[in-house]
Amino acid sequence: MTDRSLLLSSTWRDRVAAAAADLRARGIGGRVGLVLGSGLGNVVDRIERPTAVPYGEIPGFHTPSVAEHHGQLVAGLAAGVPVIALQGRLHPYEGLAPEETLLPVAVLAALGVETVILTNAAGGLDPHFLPGDLMVIRDQIDFHWRDPLRGLLADPLGAGAAVGRVPGPLRVYDPGQTQALVEAAAAAGVPVRQGVYASVWGPSYEPKVEITVLRRLHCDAVGMSTAPEAMLLHALGVRVVGLSCITNPSRETGQPELSHQDVVETGARVRERVADVLLAALPRLVGDPG
Repeated sequence: MTDRSLLLSSTWRDRVAAAAADLRARGIGGRVGLVLGSGLGNVVDRIERPTAVPYGEIPGFHTPSVAEHHGQLVAGLAAGVPVIALQGRLHPYEGLAPEETLLPVAVLAALGVETVILTNAAGGLDPHFLPGDLMVIRDQIDFHWRDPLRGLLADPLGAGAAVGRVPGPLRVYDPGQTQALVEAAAAAGVPVRQGVYASVWGPSYEPKVEITVLRRLHCDAVGMSTAPEAMLLHALGVRVVGLSCITNPSRETGQPELSHQDVVETGARVRERVADVLLAALPRLVGDPG
């Protein structure tokens, strides 16, 4: 592992190290990590010379139980940039503890990636959002209430000191990398907006009163992932970028019930646009705007 291992608790460090060592032995490495949300896993089809490893073959990894989360790690070149993609993620509502759901992104950090792009399918709280719109995540509010990083960091109050990082204002989503993603989308001809992502437990969708509360808290989109991953990666010194695919306007009284299949189908309709944005962004995220 890199020096990032010093930031992990001793009880968790060995699990992360075992998975990272297994992947290194397979020749897995990369500069940018991709976490692909519901219906967005097609990005791996754009990876050249791919090496795919099912989660079930990686020490300590669980296989996702949610539809359209295929559960494999794919490494290779995308837009000329070495990438490691997590095709499918694990969610707390699958009955898994944080040390299980966050293990894959911790392993990305251990493998030395510089930046991770977290993608997700989300409900649109902003009343102007339409299904298929894309939102670059500017900031987040984590509504899990219990800190998902509890017990996972060696020094929770001073994370970063062990590798020379000085604690400062908490800007989870890297401003420079976020701007690079916005510019890449413009270059690809794909309109995006920016906003605040609310992360909740799930798997139930929000009733009307919760939607009202989230809007009053200035949240623009809501989903069931991403925020804990972003917090951990930031604590480990990885630059974080977020992209939400708005798969539905948040359900209000009188609107039809929403299902996960609806979310997946909307993601499938716009996933090529998402792939275009990500591939346009990759060279910019590693310092080569092309």
